[in-house]
Amino acid sequence: MTDLAALYARFQQASAVSTDSRQAQDGTLFFALNGPNFRGRDFALGALEKGARFAVVDDAALAATDPARYTYAPDPLVALQQLAQHHRRQLILPVLAITGSNGKTTTKELVQAVLSQRLRVQYTRGNLNNHIGVPLTLLSIKPGEHELAIIEMGANHQGEIELLCQLAEPTHGLITNIGKAHLEGFGGVEGIARGKGEMFRFLAQVGGTAFVNTLDARLPGLAAPVAERVTYPGSTDTYPARLLSAAPEVVLELSGGQLVDAKITGAYNFANLAAAAAVGTYFGVPAAAIAEALAAYEPSNNRSQQLRTGRNELVLDAYNANPSSMAAALHSFAARPGDPAAKVVILGDMFELGDESEGEHRSLGRLVQGLPFGTVILIGPELAQAAALDSSLLHFPTKAAAADWLREQNLTARQILVKGSRGMGLETLVELL
Repeated sequence: MTDLAALYARFQQASAVSTDSRQAQDGTLFFALNGPNFRGRDFALGALEKGARFAVVDDAALAATDPARYTYAPDPLVALQQLAQHHRRQLILPVLAITGSNGKTTTKELVQAVLSQRLRVQYTRGNLNNHIGVPLTLLSIKPGEHELAIIEMGANHQGEIELLCQLAEPTHGLITNIGKAHLEGFGGVEGIARGKGEMFRFLAQVGGTAFVNTLDARLPGLAAPVAERVTYPGSTDTYPARLLSAAPEVVLELSGGQLVDAKITGAYNFANLAAAAAVGTYFGVPAAAIAEALAAYEPSNNRSQQLRTGRNELVLDAYNANPSSMAAALHSFAARPGDPAAKVVILGDMFELGDESEGEHRSLGRLVQGLPFGTVILIGPELAQAAALDSSLLHFPTKAAAADWLREQNLTARQILVKGSRGMGLETLVELL
């Protein structure tokens, strides 16, 4: 059994927590996590030699030989989670959890930008939003230094959000939307709703507050058990907002009448911007500061990025893809001002759809058939289902084959959307565009 009190004492003596022995350690508490093909304890000594102050290992004999540097835990991952939960319980501050099928990372970044106008905020870096990343973020919160924490929570199966909520014990929660993401693990859209809804059920149990996006018809019902609900962005909601334009950047009006010319494209991002405005208003950020933060935000990390390559204008949205986000991105791109004949769509396979994969990829083919694009390029074996519907849809089984074709075309003066699942890595095609 892990001695949690002793482990917490070591955590307080360490500079930070680490799980990757390849990184510089410099006084860290290193958790030697096990993987499917390796044992973490084999990397513990290397971490210590790089400067880690302590290492948590599942080898009792090793820990006994050098107790000044090693701590024994039957399962270092469980120990990491228990330590994070214990640390969370020492903190007296609001914890806002954010999840959803699409847009949760963008929403997290927007919320952080807004709240940082008034509060000292710690938040999930990158997409460290799983059973390892959430504990790491919790353990990075410093009492007396941070006034609020934003914890992004990702999930691909039932019970995962419940676990993350038990660790983070959020006081506030926001679900961006319910869409067709991780269908394989959740078992359909209703399963997704139940899985994401675990956050609202937790908030109902602890008397927390739910931020509810009323544009998604499922969310008000999921939030019904939560006593304190803050709604947005409808005209009769707690914090209304109005979409004025998305051609191509989003322009919106906030509840106080402030206009925001955002640097982010796509009408689907309106709800994400409105969510950040609602959270900011709730936590007392002045209206002018909210508008300023939203207008200054620029997307990165292959999420709704607008790029000019010298030859073409790109919308790079290649961080991830599922049927819902694909449809939103395609409709938004189709509505973008410009000659339809000069619009090029480059799409990659959607992953984690399970038995729904064939049907969803075929539906994607029908969708692009009905939209005004000059060229549609489909990449990956799954999208062969879509390409079979129409001979004008170009299909390449691999990204390398598509890259060869793009080199020959030397596309110029085009608007190009690039979108696919993370595993496709379509951002590497940008250099050819």
